[in-house]
Amino acid sequence: MTEILRHLRWQDAFDVIIVAVVIYRLLILIKGTRAVQMLVGLGVLLLASIISRYLRFYTLDWLLQGFWEYIVIALIVLFAPEIRKALAKMGQASFLPAFARAEELKSHDEIVKAVVSLASRKIGALIVIERETTLQDFIEIGVPLDAKVSRELLLSIFHPSSPIHDGAVIIRGNRILAAGCFLPITLSARLGKEFGTRHRAAIGITEESDAVAIIVSEEAGKISLAMTERFETPLDMGTLRDMMTELFAERKK
Repeated sequence: MTEILRHLRWQDAFDVIIVAVVIYRLLILIKGTRAVQMLVGLGVLLLASIISRYLRFYTLDWLLQGFWEYIVIALIVLFAPEIRKALAKMGQASFLPAFARAEELKSHDEIVKAVVSLASRKIGALIVIERETTLQDFIEIGVPLDAKVSRELLLSIFHPSSPIHDGAVIIRGNRILAAGCFLPITLSARLGKEFGTRHRAAIGITEESDAVAIIVSEEAGKISLAMTERFETPLDMGTLRDMMTELFAERKK
């Protein structure tokens, strides 16, 4: 042990710390995504490869070795959404974090204004705001937009004449990533019969993720907010704004 410490350079210690930080950030990034299940699957294949070589299962070992030769390409294909998300995060709040935070707060204000306007006109709407758990699977089956959040754009999307007004809008940060998205419907019997498909879809997405869903009832013009183990209705403009500030301030902490 003493011999090892004597030959240990400060560069080696720094190198280990960098690798540890990178691995930690990768684990944080894939937390709550399907990438976790994929990593478990790769771990099982690695274990099978070791066992097959130890027990001399030559045919199985040959097949597994052929797979590992193309592992880099397989990882790129399997983790393409997570890689895109990681690159996007690297280009985001690392630089000018205060500016990024201000933009997000502005987008929340635009969402609140749009929701109140929709409620006053009794136009149904479902807005889902992504937090830590990625909603990429639902984004990919919707209509891609990648546009800056604005009251006017949200009003135009949910206008009854719009071909995508029935689906959900998914927002990440200050960008509307997709509209017309189809979400899982909750099967919970706790939700009353007075709640329609939008409310059940909002509850469904919050059962599968930590997203925040805002619903505007088409019949009554009521505003509701759903998130994990929480459902608030009806809400006015001030209460909705306060809840949004509280929820996303907690995330930043």
